[in-house]
Amino acid sequence: MKLSEFHYDLPPERIAQRPLAARDESRMMLLDRASGAYKDRWFREFPSLLRGDELIVLNNARVLPARLFGRRAGIHATEPGKRNAARGEFLSTRIEVLLVRELEPGLWEALVRPGRKVPSGERIVFSAEGEEARGDDSREAPSSAPAGSELEAVVEGRGEFGLRVLRFSCTSELQEVLGRLGHIPLPPYIKRADELEDRERYQTVYASRGSAVAAPTAGLHFTGDILEKVRARGVEIAEITLDVGLGTFEPVRTERLEDHKIHREHYEISEAAAEAIERARRERRPILAVGTTVVRALEDAAEKSGTAGGALRPGRAEASIFLYPGKPFRVVSQLLTNFHLPGSTLLALVAAFAGHEAVLRAYRHAVEAQYRFYSYGDCMLIR
Repeated sequence: MKLSEFHYDLPPERIAQRPLAARDESRMMLLDRASGAYKDRWFREFPSLLRGDELIVLNNARVLPARLFGRRAGIHATEPGKRNAARGEFLSTRIEVLLVRELEPGLWEALVRPGRKVPSGERIVFSAEGEEARGDDSREAPSSAPAGSELEAVVEGRGEFGLRVLRFSCTSELQEVLGRLGHIPLPPYIKRADELEDRERYQTVYASRGSAVAAPTAGLHFTGDILEKVRARGVEIAEITLDVGLGTFEPVRTERLEDHKIHREHYEISEAAAEAIERARRERRPILAVGTTVVRALEDAAEKSGTAGGALRPGRAEASIFLYPGKPFRVVSQLLTNFHLPGSTLLALVAAFAGHEAVLRAYRHAVEAQYRFYSYGDCMLIR
């Protein structure tokens, strides 16, 4: 399919820049997969709209404060106005790092800006003093930073998609250090610096595992009270973990959607979750995925199972599946999802699940009805 077939017009003011006062105050469009009909509802109605025999699958990935600001160190400077780092002094070049994917303890793929100034072998030092850098995406970088210990990384090489491979000076304590020095990696369409509130609101209430660099945003609408009401209906809940990575924001740059090379993301399905999913499949109960990340993990696991029915097995794997119109869905029968960017792989996934024309009609209505879009925006329940 052509990328242009996944375009819709979205006024910039419809992109939510901040979360609502309460998580469950968001609007929710109810979309029928069979007919393409839609209704405007509220997310707080979610528990009452369930049949009562569903299996809801959540992604419990926790978002890391994965955005760091530092300075170059350890390379001899030849540019005018720079000081000699070989004498142990910092260069004046400020560096922004966005951790993308953990390859092994202490070794990460990362976006580095300005990347052309950071060759292999370069040392980058992160500290409170290094965090007043300004990003070049029109968002202001934080004006102050939490106090914390200095952190160092060495650029070991290049990865795919223009990424750098960084080796950090600490491994087991890295997440603790990130908690002091790092910032929540808000998506590029949120045109502001992260704030203290984002540490709580750009995180689901059930986040507990993993090292995601973006939130599984469909889950941001849930509160403890909503989850209690869901369980009170007799609905079963299972959790998996998919570490959301750069692919959730990576634009499609190929004319043919099918030619796009999608990022891989780590996921883990526990034995209990696999058993719950297979039990629901045997009993022909609806499996409701909360977010496209859950869809991707479950459908990838089914595709790789090696069995005729795509029986899920517990364990860790890398999601490499790319779901677009024409691709089959073996596991998921219902989906709660936020609204996605035009021409994105996530919009293609939703279109594959609910029908290309039906989804674009629903999106056009959402624009006209002034829904809030993207990470901090409203949601859609497809069933």
